[in-house]
Amino acid sequence: MGSASSAYRVIYLDVDGRIQKVVFSRFCSPYDIKELFCTALGLPRNTTLSLLDSTGAMVSIDPTMPHNTERAFKINELKTEVTNRLAMLEKRVELEGMKVVEIEKCRSDIKKLREEMASRNNRLVTCHFLDDNKKLTPRRDVPSYPKYHLSQETVEALRQPTFDVWQWEPNEMLSCLEHMYHDLDLVKDFNMNPITLKRWLLCIHDNYRMNPFHNFRHCFCVTQMMYSMICLCSLQETFTQVDILILMTAAVCHDLDHPGYNNMYQINARTELAVRYNDISPLENHHCAIAFQIFSQPDCNIFSTFDPEAFKQIRQGIITLILATDMARHGEILDSFKHKVDSFDFTDEEHVTCLKMVLIKCCDISNEVRPMEVAEPWADCLLEEYFMQSDREKAEGLPVAPFMDREKVTKPTAQIGFIKFVLIPMFETVMKLFPQIEDVMVQPLRESRDRYEELKQIDDAMNETKLLTDWPDGQSKSFYQGMSTCTADYFSEQYLDFLLRCFF
Repeated sequence: MGSASSAYRVIYLDVDGRIQKVVFSRFCSPYDIKELFCTALGLPRNTTLSLLDSTGAMVSIDPTMPHNTERAFKINELKTEVTNRLAMLEKRVELEGMKVVEIEKCRSDIKKLREEMASRNNRLVTCHFLDDNKKLTPRRDVPSYPKYHLSQETVEALRQPTFDVWQWEPNEMLSCLEHMYHDLDLVKDFNMNPITLKRWLLCIHDNYRMNPFHNFRHCFCVTQMMYSMICLCSLQETFTQVDILILMTAAVCHDLDHPGYNNMYQINARTELAVRYNDISPLENHHCAIAFQIFSQPDCNIFSTFDPEAFKQIRQGIITLILATDMARHGEILDSFKHKVDSFDFTDEEHVTCLKMVLIKCCDISNEVRPMEVAEPWADCLLEEYFMQSDREKAEGLPVAPFMDREKVTKPTAQIGFIKFVLIPMFETVMKLFPQIEDVMVQPLRESRDRYEELKQIDDAMNETKLLTDWPDGQSKSFYQGMSTCTADYFSEQYLDFLLRCFF
């Protein structure tokens, strides 16, 4: 028990029932005080001491330290707490050990299931189109991604072209896709099994490769933009539900198993895909084939409730839209739509099919519609994939497109021509039919074009300055003028046909 005056501090010690009074200066060091206690108690000077008050709390022997609270340093409580935590940790170790056993059992069950499915030859399909003998995902008894309850804010944002697709993990994107099918009443109207929808989406995810650009996030991005256009343009009021189902499903499947090398590479390298499909849209044909191999698995067939004739219609509709994403056909498809748009007839099947083809094309290349902070990383990803291809083409002695060569292209030069001659004309044509897209889709494209043109002007000015600094007079001027002429040719409409045949 302690008391204090201005210059001294007094502590009364209970030693074997006898109260000993110890007085020391407030300016004594803790070491001196410890020696004083040892002397008072008749103990050796190097004895370790713990001083407790009447409640069992430890008392500091350093006069400069504040008093401890009642709860601090209660040894019994600390011992109990440590014991409890040790018991809890031992339990966790035990549970983790059980999990390991369960995981091994699960792996064994999966192996047996795969062997059984392979023996029946109707559950597991092996794809031999590409070098890696990729396998489609087999049935999973329990879908492995959790069901996320989307907030109202997320539900509303999901309907907008401004949706930030970079914020979401794969499991969350799967749940968002699942929500779209439910929100559009496709699950209810076509009596889809919700578990089959989950398994199908899992299989879709597993059959997109980890490319810089053509990956599952791109699939989600395109499908979310399609969902956004369906909502924004009120397409459910003018299209049948079968049309909506075809639009959404084609968007989900449109780049399945994309190898990261475009059609131009496939054809020039004479790959198995190019040979199989006679150089005619080899990638898009492959995406269709993988999509319907997945649908051929009963556990992934979201169309199981359709009769054969209805399924045939849906199959043809999905194939038509996926094949339309080949940019080599861009001019043909857009010209056809331009001839129809001024007198468009929603009861004319040919008109509706043409519109659906244009819609999936818009969604497939819609990144620049999104806010700059969402769109710009996609441009970086696309350039990265292009540079990987051009590096491989150089190594294999194949032709290299100039806009894919890391030594010749910059982000502004890659984007300006595409926005100016491909995106804006196509979206402005769609705007004639749906004026409501101007503010949220067309205007952002114009702003993106202007921003990249400003960046190009800055790059040109810096290059001119560098050339004037590094080159002798006259040579630099003529060289720079030559570069400017090449740049103008790069953006000319005559160059567009070659651009589109190589771009995707």
